[in-house]
Amino acid sequence: MGLDRRAVSPRVVGVVTVARSDYGHLRPVLDALADTPGLALRLFVAGTHLSALHGETVRDIEADGWPVAARIETVGADDSPRGVAEMTARAVAGFAAAFSAHRPDLLLVLGDRYEMLAAALAALPFTIPVAHVHGGEISEGAIDNQLRHALTKLAHLHFASAPLHAERIAALGEERWRIHTVGGPGLDRIRTTALLPRDKVAAELGLLDGHPWLIVTFHPATLEAEAAAAQADEVLAALEGLDAAVVLTYPGADTAGRRIIARLEAFAARTPRARLVPHLGDALYLSLLSHADAMVGNSSSGLIEAPSFALPVVNVGSRQAGRLRGANVIDAPPERAAIAAALASALAPGFRAQLRDVPNPYGDGHAAARIAETLRTVTLDGTLVRKRWAA
Repeated sequence: MGLDRRAVSPRVVGVVTVARSDYGHLRPVLDALADTPGLALRLFVAGTHLSALHGETVRDIEADGWPVAARIETVGADDSPRGVAEMTARAVAGFAAAFSAHRPDLLLVLGDRYEMLAAALAALPFTIPVAHVHGGEISEGAIDNQLRHALTKLAHLHFASAPLHAERIAALGEERWRIHTVGGPGLDRIRTTALLPRDKVAAELGLLDGHPWLIVTFHPATLEAEAAAAQADEVLAALEGLDAAVVLTYPGADTAGRRIIARLEAFAARTPRARLVPHLGDALYLSLLSHADAMVGNSSSGLIEAPSFALPVVNVGSRQAGRLRGANVIDAPPERAAIAAALASALAPGFRAQLRDVPNPYGDGHAAARIAETLRTVTLDGTLVRKRWAA
C-alpha cells in the first residue's frame, strides 16, 4: 500500500496581506505559523504593497524573509468610486488565479479592506475555509464597516479581538464554536519588537527635539468621500500654528485618498517642522508611537496600538465611529477649532498621566499563538465549510 501523503503533508495556511496597516498586525501571526509544527505558510500579497505611490511595501515583506507565493495587482490611478469598484473586480480575478495555482487548505484574512473581501469571495467557489481576524468591530463612517461584516458571513472561523466583538459575530448568526476571542495580534509585536531610543527616531526622521512630536494619519471617511479633502484641510489647519514636530503618513488606497495626499504634500512643503513619510516601516512606526506626545487623525492604530503606549489620540470625524476605544482617545468633529481644542487636552500633562497602567481593550499581546493553534487543530471537513445560521 502506498503512503497516504495527506497524513504527512503539512497543512497549508494562506495569508493575505494588502497594505502596511494589516501587515503590521499579521507579522506576529506569520511568525507563529512558521513556528508551529504541521503548518506551512503561503503568502498572497496585493493592494498598496505593490504600489510605488504608497511605498511599495512588498519590499519590507521580502526584507523580513517571507517568500511571496503570488502578487495580485489591484491598485490603479483612479480612486473614484468607479475606480475602487474596478480595483475590487481586479482583485477578485487576481486572487482566483492565485488560488488556482497555489491553493491553500485554509485562508487567513484580516480586517475590513475591499481587497480582503475580494480574496474571501475568490476563495468561495474553491470551498477554501476562510479565517477572519478582527471581525465584529464597527467603524460607521467608512464602507469598511459593511466589508467587515460581509467578511464575517463569508468566513468559517472568527478570531475576535475582544469579547464585545465576539458577541457581535454571534449576533450575525455565526455558530459559537467558530468564534475564538484571541485579542488583536498587532499587540504581539509591541511586546516583542526592540524599540529605537528617542534620539535614533529623531535622527531617522529629522525631528527637532525639545518640541512635542505628533503623528498624523488621516484617511477618507469613505461614506463622506466628497468631503475628504475639506476634512483634511481642517486637520492641517488645526496643526498650522502649533509649535510641534509633525510626522504625516499617507492614507490608504481609498476613494479620494489621492486628494488627501495632495493636501499633505502641500502642507509638508510649506512647513519646515513637518515630515511627510509614505511608509515608516514597522519598527520605526512602533518606536515613534512610544516617543510621540499625541496622535491626530482617524487611523484604527490610535484605537488599537496607541493604548499600549498610553499615547493620547485625537480621533477626528466619523471613520472610527462606534469602534471600541480606550481612555486615551478624545473624539473631535472635523473642524479646526474643535481639533485644536482636543489636541490641547491631549497634550495636557495630566491627561497622559492618567493613562498609565490602563489595560489595552484589544488584548494581552498573545493572540498569534492562539490563532496558529486553532488553525493547526481545527478539523478540515464538511462541517467547517457548511455554514449554518445559529439560533
